[in-house]
Amino acid sequence: MKKQDLPLSPHLQIYKPQITSILSISHRITGFSLNLSIVIMVYGLFSLSLGEKYFNFFLVFVNSIPIKVILFLTILGFLYHLLNGIRHILWDFGFFLENKSSAALGYIIIISSISLSVVSSILLGLFL
Repeated sequence: MKKQDLPLSPHLQIYKPQITSILSISHRITGFSLNLSIVIMVYGLFSLSLGEKYFNFFLVFVNSIPIKVILFLTILGFLYHLLNGIRHILWDFGFFLENKSSAALGYIIIISSISLSVVSSILLGLFL
């Protein structure tokens, strides 16, 4: 068979998105994005080591609305990545591999990560 006669492999435009594939892709995205949020943490530690004047500037920086949104998204990404990582570990042990239980656990992870991030953000003082 000639190379031009071979069928093309199916790609993402053909497949219907499933909850497991969407959660897997977003797991990778949050894992990468959490690395970017380390910059804020390093900036805070560096300002703490430079003295009170620089740390007070950091506190003003962190209390701005855009940084609070970034911190909320960081908390959301962290909790989602954590819970979805636990789901992957459960899969490695052979649990929740059926379609219905896997989808149900995916929806539980989405709801849990959003609710836990809202509660954590309120307790940390990001809101109010």
